[in-house]
Amino acid sequence: MSDVKPTEAGAALARLLDIMARLRDPQTGCPWDVKQTMQSLTRYTIEEAYEAVDAIERGAPQDIKDELGDLLFQIVFYAQIGNESQQFNFADIANAISDKMVRRHPHVFAGATTDDTGLAEQWETIKATEREQAPETLLESVPTGLPALMYAQKIQKKCARVGFDWPDVEPVADKVREEVAEIQAELDAPERNQQALEAEIGDALFAMVNLARHCNVDADAALRRASQKFAKRFTAVESLAKAQKGAIDAHTLDELELLWQQVKRTETLL
Repeated sequence: MSDVKPTEAGAALARLLDIMARLRDPQTGCPWDVKQTMQSLTRYTIEEAYEAVDAIERGAPQDIKDELGDLLFQIVFYAQIGNESQQFNFADIANAISDKMVRRHPHVFAGATTDDTGLAEQWETIKATEREQAPETLLESVPTGLPALMYAQKIQKKCARVGFDWPDVEPVADKVREEVAEIQAELDAPERNQQALEAEIGDALFAMVNLARHCNVDADAALRRASQKFAKRFTAVESLAKAQKGAIDAHTLDELELLWQQVKRTETLL
């Protein structure tokens, strides 16, 4: 496929913006689209972002195209609502991000020079100068509404930039073991305290995110891949179980464990 010409991209975007405006028309539009607000759309935006990530992870070009289209439609939806309230429109959004990218990449657009090691520092310095008012606290700029793993990673990175961090990976691994031991202590208590157990499990998860960061592993991506691996294996176990007895719940746990090990051995041989 050849590169899309600017006029083609502009025509495609103009068509999408027109469709969105028609969907939001109070008299002739779609009732569901008309009643939506920015607040009501947020959960759909998150869903579409994750569906796009899933398509990319699967390496499915057609699905990637479709899911990115759905994600783009969310942006267009917000732009239309902003335009109706005279707050901003799609052009404002596009110009704002264009200005930001040019401003944050002086080594590309302004003839400045920097090496790879200086790019992150340059990026953070420029971001800091963009803020009209500096945050009162270091972590104030990290959105609390981020997915939990991403939020943990971001606040840990912020703290690491000012030196509040373990010097190497070993004490981080020790911290993970310590937190797991505290979970066990709660489980062994004569009377289980559910609130305390939740807190200890949360501490252990936070420590695992920190360990992943020190190992240059994205915790969210690692967990996603582990979940996908489990789902693939379980589906194979389910298939074997149904072939033997017609239903997976007709097997005992020990029988299912044997099937699980069989599936793992098959993976090793591939």
